Amino acid sequence: MRRRTRRRRAGREDRTTVEGTVSGLEERVVGRAWTVRLDAADRGGAAVRVSCSRPACAPQVLPSAAVGRTAAVAHLATHLRAVSGPRPEAYCACRAEECHTHVRDTGPRERATASRCGGPVVMAVINDRQGRWWRALECCARCAAAHPSAKIVATASAATGPAPAAGARTTAGAPPSAVGPHFSHAPSAEAPVPVPVARAVPAPRSAKPRRHRRYGKIAQRIVPHDLHPVALRDELIELGDLFRAYQQRPEPDLAELAELHSRKAKAFTTWAEVTGETELRLEARRADQAADAALLQHQQRTGQSPAGAGQVLKRLLTAPAQWEHARTVLDHVADHTPLPGPEARLLTVMLTLRTALTGTGNLVGQDVATLPLSHPQELVGRLVDCGWLRIPGTVDDLLASRPESPTPITVPSLVPLPGAPGPFTFGKKMRPKLSGWAQRAVGDKKLRKARTGAATRLLVLALAIRTSTDGGLGADGRGIALETLASWCAVDVGELEPLVEQLTEKDWLAEAAFTDTQLTGRVSERVLPLTCPLTEATT
Repeated sequence: MRRRTRRRRAGREDRTTVEGTVSGLEERVVGRAWTVRLDAADRGGAAVRVSCSRPACAPQVLPSAAVGRTAAVAHLATHLRAVSGPRPEAYCACRAEECHTHVRDTGPRERATASRCGGPVVMAVINDRQGRWWRALECCARCAAAHPSAKIVATASAATGPAPAAGARTTAGAPPSAVGPHFSHAPSAEAPVPVPVARAVPAPRSAKPRRHRRYGKIAQRIVPHDLHPVALRDELIELGDLFRAYQQRPEPDLAELAELHSRKAKAFTTWAEVTGETELRLEARRADQAADAALLQHQQRTGQSPAGAGQVLKRLLTAPAQWEHARTVLDHVADHTPLPGPEARLLTVMLTLRTALTGTGNLVGQDVATLPLSHPQELVGRLVDCGWLRIPGTVDDLLASRPESPTPITVPSLVPLPGAPGPFTFGKKMRPKLSGWAQRAVGDKKLRKARTGAATRLLVLALAIRTSTDGGLGADGRGIALETLASWCAVDVGELEPLVEQLTEKDWLAEAAFTDTQLTGRVSERVLPLTCPLTEATT
């Protein structure tokens, strides 16, 4: 019975102590808090909405997340400049929301655990790692330190607090002003031990000395702060910032992009040598390829000559994708020519380009007559007899047809199967461009006047798709394998030399020379617009 009486008496005393201290907190001023959020403005779009918890602040709709983050931070900074600093008499703004740093009362029958607030009142800013919201609040230094992302904006100076509430005590002989704002509750009413603020709580986060460490991010990689040499670390960090700034440009600048990729390739090569990581070396190679592609696109868009002589160069096929499509068609013909010999291959090239997408097209007699074929009627008849070509009438009707009444033709091997794509992936607007390019190359005026044969015209196509950007033969200007040229032209290797001499005489080739295995030299400036350069990504 006596033990029960003592427990009840102790419980009443504890509740009296807690109620007195809590009532003292309730008399204090609630800390201020407001939040700025960044949300998507519409589904699937890039626009974002910036909103503030202050009722007077209207939401803003901005075009991108980067612009929205900048506006959100500026909006929060405006609020911080407009309000006064943290108030010494305020208690934690997050206490009213029962955040994880405060312990809730467990019930009237058990002892209430004291809260863990402490330290001077500060104005802190916290945010999430994804950059979706920013929050400013008045709280104690200990609660601010509990948030990993908290940054202290200002700290309240010690001032005379309000009179202590009933049940709360101060140090014997010391006036309330000597203690200042005190957040922590005493463990019991009989033995409160207020401790000076300098020893009772840890210092705010911002007061801790920190070493300045530069860090950054590039190509989804974190640049280590301790990476050496320091010049490499600074270059990588600067490149990451420049790439992000380039993404915010309203208009692209391919020359600048090529320069950035070139610098990235050099930096990643050095980084790979320092760390020995293979992935960094591969990233450097990809950056080098991207630099070449961007520079080539810039030259094509601006009409600049690759040789850099200030001349204007306008290629018939203007983009690397078109060059690759031309190579795809010629490779397909090399593997699917139904008859032997250069004349059959040349006619197959022209008919394939006419029927590339659907397997059907129109042909007139003049299209066949302009080709250097010794017996065009016999050759067309052989293609029909072997089933590679289908025509509605006779071969004589086809050769006699005129532009106002063309003959419809069909190449069954190029007709797409139901539900399956055809052998080529380009669109219907690309097909006439490729066909016109081949006719311009094969029907060159000087070649027609010299009555060059089908093998020479095939060699023209083979050289046009195997040059460097400045017209050198081969991807790097070091030449083309003789076996490759002979196989495409459907001739022996020994027959290539007279064909090359014909092209040199007709100002198609310059500086042509034979080695044991390769043909070196370059195409002339006259036919440079007909070339389809090889980039590093296609070699």
